[in-house]
Amino acid sequence: MRSVAFSADGKRVVSGSNDSTAKIWDVTSGEKLLTLKGHTFTVVDAVFSPDGKFVATASGDHTIRIWDSVTGAPIRTLKGHEDFVMSVAYSPDGKLLVSASEDGTARVWNPANGELILTFRGHGRPIHKVAFSPDGKTIASAGEDGAVRLWEPLTGKELQVLMASSTSLSSRTE
Repeated sequence: MRSVAFSADGKRVVSGSNDSTAKIWDVTSGEKLLTLKGHTFTVVDAVFSPDGKFVATASGDHTIRIWDSVTGAPIRTLKGHEDFVMSVAYSPDGKLLVSASEDGTARVWNPANGELILTFRGHGRPIHKVAFSPDGKTIASAGEDGAVRLWEPLTGKELQVLMASSTSLSSRTE
């Protein structure tokens, strides 16, 4: 297994795995409800949408896939990254999806139609994790450059850079 995430209601978990699939499990019974097949390489990350209706998966095949979390039907494939997609995260309202890649970019998508909205290129090295703030007004990205960068989701403005050092985490505003 490469990743695991709960649904918002806590009744299901989704896992991503090295066999190119994601699986949805019932937490109470432990039963495997669905196997999501379609990626051609490791599923590195998998998350539920805030309303629990969809699952987004990130893969080493350079794509993000959106799935119906009840039927397992594939909804759409998001293409644009040029290397492994390492992380995906929904905005709290579910209207945006952000992805991070080994290609050094983070991308903001409209999960409803698959449109690429923005590409962030501040790290210059692979990005391993992305997250939305609880209010949805900020995206955080963590990369191999030793920085956590904070971004405005709709404009792409870099709000702050948190630089790791050997003894502390220091902040610099750009």
